[in-house]
Parts: sequence; C-alpha cells; structure tokens
Amino acid sequence: MESPQATDRPIRARTAIGHYARMLTPDATELTRLGLERGREQRQERVIQSIRGLRRRKTMRALVARPGGNLAWESAPAPQPPDPAAAVVRPVAVATCDLDRAMMLGRTPFPLPMQMGHECVAEVVEAGGDVSSVAPGDLVVVPFQISCGKCTPCASGRPASCLTVPPGSMYGFGFGGGLYGGALADLMTVPFADAMLVPLPPGVEPAIAASAADNLCDAYRQVAPYVPGIIAEDADADVLIVARLSRRDPFTAKTPLYAAMIARALGARRIGIVDARPAVQDLAQTLGFNALDPKDPRSWPEAPLAIDATGSPSGLRKVMRRTAPDGTCVCTYSLHRRVSLPLSASYARNITLRVGRTHVRTLLPDVLALISSGSIDPSAVTTATGTFDEAPAALRAHCSPSAVKTVLTVS
Repeated sequence: MESPQATDRPIRARTAIGHYARMLTPDATELTRLGLERGREQRQERVIQSIRGLRRRKTMRALVARPGGNLAWESAPAPQPPDPAAAVVRPVAVATCDLDRAMMLGRTPFPLPMQMGHECVAEVVEAGGDVSSVAPGDLVVVPFQISCGKCTPCASGRPASCLTVPPGSMYGFGFGGGLYGGALADLMTVPFADAMLVPLPPGVEPAIAASAADNLCDAYRQVAPYVPGIIAEDADADVLIVARLSRRDPFTAKTPLYAAMIARALGARRIGIVDARPAVQDLAQTLGFNALDPKDPRSWPEAPLAIDATGSPSGLRKVMRRTAPDGTCVCTYSLHRRVSLPLSASYARNITLRVGRTHVRTLLPDVLALISSGSIDPSAVTTATGTFDEAPAALRAHCSPSAVKTVLTVS
C-alpha cells in the first residue's frame, strides 16, 4: 500500500522520447486518421499560416506545454484583425479541463508542443463587420469546439460535427485540434463569432462559468437526457458515476463531480461516485454524494443510469455490468481504438450504450441557466486558483493527484 506522501507526489511527465513514441501506437494513429477524414487541405493551410505567423512582428504571450512537463509563457503570433464573421477576444478566466493535466504531461495521443487552455470566459476586444450578437467590452463564454452555425449538423444542434471545419477542430489541443491556439494567451480569434459566442449572464463571475466552455456541458449531456425520465418512474433510482480507478491517474475528476451536481439539480436523490483517489472521495462526500469503494464493483448499485468516466476498456466493462436492465450506460470518452464489451449480457438486459462527444454550443444556454439560478455551483470543485502570471507554477501544482480543478484569472 502506498503511503499518503507517495500518493500525493506529482504525477510524472513522459519524456520527449516516451511522448513521441506514444504517437506511433495504434490508439494514437487511429485518432490521427479520424482527424484527417476530411478537411486535410484546411489543416495543411493552418500549419502553413502558423509557420508564417512566426515571422510576424506583432506577438503576444501564450502558455506552451512541451515534452517532459515543461510549461512556460512563450511568444506567439498575435491575431490579425478579424474577418467580417470573426471576433478577437481576451481571456479573463480559464479553468483546467480533466484532460489538461494528462496532455501537458505528454500522457495522451495529442502531440506536444501545444498552447494550453480551452475552457474560458473572455472579453470581446474587436468584432468583424458582420458580427451582430456581441460587441467590444462584452463578456462571453467561448465554446472550445469550432463551429460555423450554418452547416447541416450545426443547424441541427450538433456543432461538434461541424462540416465547415476539419473534424476535431478546437482550442487548446495543439496540432490535434487544428492549431487554433489556446485560451491561456493574451488573445484568441473566434472565427464564427455569432455562431459560437454566448454572453455571460449578468451577476455570474467569469471564474465560476469558465468550465461551461467544455466540462460543464459535457457533464450536462451525460445526465440531463436521462434523469428526468428515470426519477419519474422511481424517485429513488440510483445514478452511478464511475471516474478513475487508479490513485495516480493523470486525468482529473471534475466532470464526474459536475455530472453528480447536475443530476441532483434535476431531481436525483441517490447518486454514487466511484474514484480511487482519496481527495476525490472526500470532495464527493463533502458535496453530499455517496463515495463508493473502487475496489469492489459488486458493491456498486445496479443503476438505470451508469456513467463510465474511467477512460479504460476494463472500466467500461465494469460499469456496463452495473447498468440495470433497460438502463443506459454513458461512456464519456475513450482514447482507445477498440474494446471488448459484454455484448450478449447487454443484449439480454436490454442495455443502451451511448458513446460520443458533447455539443457544447447547443447546451451552453441550459448550463448557464443552472449556474445563474444557483442550481449548481461549479466553484465547489475548485481546488486551486491563481493569476495568468502564476500559470506555469499553478499548473505544475495541478499535477498533484489531489488536484481537481484550477482556475486562472487575469491580474
């Protein structure tokens, strides 16, 4: 058994050799293939523009993660004056995503270096001539996914599948996200301002709403489509949320905690959270949820809604086995190319498996309404705060297994 001191040691970064070797695994090459299914010319053009941008005299600072866990503010090309449909914004509050720690440590298939940050509230600095929904000085939530708002998927409420940009176009994921830059920077360009930007509700602090740009909407889609119907049938129905099953997992656990908070706001009474890390267990209990034993899956309740946030094939199998007959298992994400599933048992039990990504821009109004009404308080899972100037040190501290969410604001 590891000592408390051992389990709270910072999670180690992969070396440059280890990180780039990871890019050659089947899981990583499959992720690359999916990102190149269409829009290759656009991706190539963005690479060329990024190289040319390095020659510009006008620069800004951006927080860059490099292999080996190296984090530093670096000079990056500043945005040019916006196109008619675009806007330039200045991030004022940035929150860490559950994926950020793993990415900056080189422990995902997303290649480094990359400009960090993709959950933010920003101030509009300049708007193109065709932009009508926002104006300079407005505070806005910037969805991390790039979407045009006009193509068939966008018009149908599925902006994560926008056909105007290449698959997986997003802020804060470096080359893997299409080189759109990151939110931990002086400025960002929003290419489709009217389609993407959502005004911050009056009275809501930017630091509280920053995670609405990704993780809060992700949590909302995991529970909101199912909880009302489940509790209408049984007011005491269980909601099971299974997060990480290793004490030193590089992914953080704020999205599972958000999902629990939203489920409770929607009327769920019995919410169980599984996570191997003592700090997450303690926080779950402090928030009034039932912290379940990660080592004893048989003790987990059979739930009509079971959420798999383990990120592992074995974890998904465990969660599916605890999904009640006629229930739904939501797999929040996976970076694995393929998994083995208990298919015959799922068929016999009539289980629905839902795998997919969130459509942030579509869900943002509902999520912001929950925040502004006081139904949820995202700050309850914040474990550290700091300023942009302190960002490198704050994110290094975020590599502690006890960290859940760090929020950085302008000085």
